[in-house]
Amino acid sequence: MIRLATLGAIVLTGGAFVAFSAETGPIPADQLAKAARSDSISIPTPGELFAALEKSGKINWAGQYRGPMPMTYRDRPQIALNLGGLIADGFIAVQAKDGQQVKNIGADIIKLAKALGVSEKLLGRGSSINDFADNNEWDTLQEELEATQNEVKSSMQSHADQDLVILVTLGGWIRGTQVVTSSIMQNYDESSAKVLRQPALVHFMQSKINEVSPELRNDPLVKDLSNELGKTEKLVSFPAGKAPTVEEVRKVNEAVSKMMGEIESKEAPK
Repeated sequence: MIRLATLGAIVLTGGAFVAFSAETGPIPADQLAKAARSDSISIPTPGELFAALEKSGKINWAGQYRGPMPMTYRDRPQIALNLGGLIADGFIAVQAKDGQQVKNIGADIIKLAKALGVSEKLLGRGSSINDFADNNEWDTLQEELEATQNEVKSSMQSHADQDLVILVTLGGWIRGTQVVTSSIMQNYDESSAKVLRQPALVHFMQSKINEVSPELRNDPLVKDLSNELGKTEKLVSFPAGKAPTVEEVRKVNEAVSKMMGEIESKEAPK
């Protein structure tokens, strides 16, 4: 069991688990109070990792945007993984204070969520996201994205899709880590780089994949990502108290970018 005392604060970024080293500083009690809990891990609200990263300097959030992805995926595991990545993208757009980008991503989130058969309540969320974006209500927008994410997961759980919830989380973790490593490479800072030391969390994510149904576990894309996570765990196993070098950060970025590329690809691995 992974314990908070061992890892420090744990952040969920669009469904992504990210471990904070002691050097990054504790997350305030009021933020922890809003956290969801999984096993013994406290998971503060989405977007806090990006906010913590910004403390090291000005981040070019718009530079982290990616091109449009297909909205015609048919494979449910691939839809779930991309949904997690899109939710992380929403928080990037909020950090960039880009209302149009928020609306574009919000519309895509709704499309993928509907493809998984989640609650119709999400349609109302989409309308609210547009209104808040038009009025530049950034704090409220972040809260609405968090609510949208929770709505997605709650609806999937009620439809006995708990396994897909795990994939939404994994997709967000991969996309969030891709953004973090890219930002650190562009503006290297030792304190920020230490955030990447998270072998226990990567192991935890892989163990969760091993708990899903045999059918989902043997899905070609899921199987490939599980193998890649094993390799990534070694890449993020830096010595305690030691910041990874720029080259080590680059290797992590290459690993998660490879996984993100497979998730985005219209053709999943065979």
